[in-house]
Formats: sequence, structure tokens, C-alpha cells
Amino acid sequence: MRFVVGLFLALLFCNEAAADPKLLFEVKGLEQPESVIQDPATGAIYVSNIAGAIMQKDGNGFIAKLKPDGTLIARQWIKGLNAPTGMALHDRTLYVVDVDELIEINVASGEIVKRYPAKGAIFLNDVAVGEDGTVYASDTPMNTIWRLKDGSFEPWFANDVLNGPNGLLVQSEKLIVASFGKLPGDGQKQELGGLLAVDLEKQAVSTIGNNDKLGNLDGLQALQPGVYLVTDWAAGGLYRIDAKGKFERLIKLGKGSADLIYLPDQKMALIPIMLSNSLVAYTLD
Repeated sequence: MRFVVGLFLALLFCNEAAADPKLLFEVKGLEQPESVIQDPATGAIYVSNIAGAIMQKDGNGFIAKLKPDGTLIARQWIKGLNAPTGMALHDRTLYVVDVDELIEINVASGEIVKRYPAKGAIFLNDVAVGEDGTVYASDTPMNTIWRLKDGSFEPWFANDVLNGPNGLLVQSEKLIVASFGKLPGDGQKQELGGLLAVDLEKQAVSTIGNNDKLGNLDGLQALQPGVYLVTDWAAGGLYRIDAKGKFERLIKLGKGSADLIYLPDQKMALIPIMLSNSLVAYTLD
């Protein structure tokens, strides 16, 4: 009897620990939000808004600034951009990719400090920064990773094995890449992507989870060692992937689920839903 009661309590505890994600808040009225990031120093949330055709240099793009609870502070905190997508924050500098250039923004003043053109790039999609300050940016259509180091912004690794590199994450000596693959259209068949690891020194590429055909992956964040959160832009949803190959959907979301951020202290994921013009916040217990 003690064994049965103990087993029941253990199962009950596990079920409580694995509670379904809960929606905390939703910010509506954005314009094709693609990426989100939080400033750990102030708690402010920044959201990039394409506000027009992807890859079009129309000057309509902007970055919104919100409070930690999603309340709007400044809808167009930074304006006059084209189609801003991925963002990363390092040493009070916000890095943003905008079609074919990398932009540095001083988060304290809200001013653009510098622009780095990427000659030959088609669509810079995401950006990540290593602990040493080296900046990496993905050019999805060109299967290329660009790198900003010692003031020079240039192609660092180009290989078709990247299969449409989208989300980026620097972990130790690896650059983790979420591959987008290809969407169907214009006679083109849909092609799925997966998670890859690129050795920063040798540029050797390996597949995480032994499956490179998982979805049209977009956002990428670390949940815990060897476990990642990704979004699927085409299918819509937040997924959990581990190094052993387990791939499961945690939340069903709208199409256009884009470049998320995960805040481990709050166990919260912030996810832009590009085609719904919204930003959602979920707890992940």
C-alpha cells in the first residue's frame, strides 16, 4: 500500500511539474514583429517590426520598446529602418540586422551608432553575439554566416549544408544554427530544416538530434544544457528539441512564429507572431 501511495504522489508531482504553458499576456497592434529581446539591466523589451515587404528597403521598419509586462513605452523607439529582423544585446549595444546591413544601437540613448553594410548579402535574418563580443549574422537565402570581428564585417562561413540558416545561438565553441529550409512556391517544393552545430574554430558542421528535417525553423533559444526551444514559422508553434533527437511541440501558435527569447529566471518565453502582428508571453514550467 505504501508503494502504491508513493507511486501515486510521484505521478501527481510529475504531472504538476509538467503543467501546460500558460499565456501571460499578448501585445497586439504591432507590424510584422520578427524578433524580441529583453534588456537585463532595465527589463525593457525590444521588438523589431518589418512593417512592409520582407527584404524591401522602404524605410518603414522600426523597433518598439515595451515594459516587462508588455505595456507599450514607445511604438517607434527606433524608426526609419527597412525590414529589421534579428537582434542581440551585448555591452549596452543592441545589434540589429536590416536586409543587407548590421546596425549598432546605443540602448541608453536610443541612437544608431554605426552601420556595417554586407555587400552581396540578400537577407540577413538573425544575429548572435559570443562572450568575446564577436557578432554572427545569418544570410538565409545565401546559406552564409557573416561575422563582425575587430571592426570588420564579412562572410565567415558559406555552405549549402546550412540549408537556409535562420536562428543563431553561440554556445561555448559552437555556433548553433536553426535551419529554415525552403517554403513552397513558384514551383519550389517545401524543404524542412533542423538544428546544426558549427565548430567556431574548424567550421565543421554536425546535426543536433540526428534529424535535419524538423520544420521551417526560425527562432532559437537554449532551454537547458543540450535542450533547445525553436519556433516553426510555417507550421506555427513552439517546439522543444534535445540532443538525443526528441522533438515535441509545447505550444500551438499561429503561422509566422518567429525569433523568440527565453528568460530562465522567469521561465517565460516571448514569441513574436509575425502574421498576427502580435507578441505573446508564455510561462514554461
